[in-house]
Amino acid sequence: SETNGIRNPLLNSVNIKPGSPKILFDNEESLPKYKRDLVAKMKVLRSELSSLQPQSGHCRLEVSRAEVFEDSYRQVVKMRPKDMRKRLMLKFKGEEGLDYGGVAREWLYLLSHEMLNPYYGLFQYSRDDIYTLQINADSSINPDHLSYFHFVGRIIGIAMFHGHYIDGGFTMPFYKMLLNKPIILADIEGVDPNLYTSLKWMLENDINEVIDTTFSVEHDSFGCLKVHELKKNGKNIPVTESNKKEYVKHYVNYRFMHGIEPQFLALQKGFNELIPQCLLKCFDERELELVIGGLGTIDLEDWRTNTRLKHCQTETSQVVWFWKIVEGYSEEMRARLLQFVTGSSRVPLQGFKAQIGRAHV
Repeated sequence: SETNGIRNPLLNSVNIKPGSPKILFDNEESLPKYKRDLVAKMKVLRSELSSLQPQSGHCRLEVSRAEVFEDSYRQVVKMRPKDMRKRLMLKFKGEEGLDYGGVAREWLYLLSHEMLNPYYGLFQYSRDDIYTLQINADSSINPDHLSYFHFVGRIIGIAMFHGHYIDGGFTMPFYKMLLNKPIILADIEGVDPNLYTSLKWMLENDINEVIDTTFSVEHDSFGCLKVHELKKNGKNIPVTESNKKEYVKHYVNYRFMHGIEPQFLALQKGFNELIPQCLLKCFDERELELVIGGLGTIDLEDWRTNTRLKHCQTETSQVVWFWKIVEGYSEEMRARLLQFVTGSSRVPLQGFKAQIGRAHV
């Protein structure tokens, strides 16, 4: 079965692929750290972070609901990293109440929707039919964009440090970059399937006298066509059968890093001011997405209603078995399953009906 064109791992349940839900056993605590389940890894992370939290003082923020983005920005950018690790205390202007965690969660929910909104030009959707976010290469239209990215990194770090979540999902390569893991060709598939298919074809076939291109890429920048050289003097170096692997490597790096390296480094700096890089070693990119975005609540009936079936019917035994199994999953297992079939554990705000177009051959 497929979810609006999304492959379903039902028929591949014997061969578990990377990123698919893992069966968790009671004795997993005895396994090496990198093989523990996500809950065990989170316990270790929370313990490490609690040792970094100052024993006294508070990180106090008072923001207006109407100006939650700018109010938060003005206060957070002025803070010292050690102050952001103090107990988080949030207050909305004009509202009474003590923050025992609920106000901070609401603040992060509202702020996430503002700072990650493509309208502000810092981020954009990775594709028209997929609602995962990536850094906007044209964000420099705002002269203060690097300061804002530093702020976004701090907010993600604040949420993670204090046990809260960011309401928004990024592309899987973004999480790999936060982990300082290299981006490879396979990472392109979920973000730019056409480019992935082209580059994969190039690697698997003899391109002599078939492809006429150089180590350069044309791209549109505010209506102007510009040429970016993938290596020094690239526009004069033809791509051949002997150097095509180098070309693909450069192109993959270009696809994810062109025009966004300063922005990403600013974001990562802000994030690491709260979360030391060494504490992330035990996580992979799929786990990091769950740590930052949370498991959320997946509406199983909405998922079932918006699932398109091929060569089978709702009452087909395998389909009935599939949903019965998913009904018995924990929220983590459902999130990992959704992550496997769509590339993200997050459901679009419009629900599963908006989860379209992710086709796999």
